[in-house]
Amino acid sequence: MGRIVMDEGVCRGKPVIKGTRLTVEFVLELLANGWSTAGITENYPQLKEEDIFAALHYATSLLKEESIYLLPRDSQETKEEEDEILGR
Repeated sequence: MGRIVMDEGVCRGKPVIKGTRLTVEFVLELLANGWSTAGITENYPQLKEEDIFAALHYATSLLKEESIYLLPRDSQETKEEEDEILGR
């Protein structure tokens, strides 16, 4: 993942696209808000399409390594919130 780097002196150590101050988080937020890769590279010419895919790959690799355990819920309100988050 040579396109994604972390440096304590850049963006508080968050993973960024190499040679920029654009965080992986920022790129993912753009995608989540409906931006196309073409729109991102047009508005942020320092980024290449490969950088966007590297950000996705980085995030995916973190999720693959993470274990998630759902805790039992006892209130109806919490159950409804959980259903909303999980799209049920």
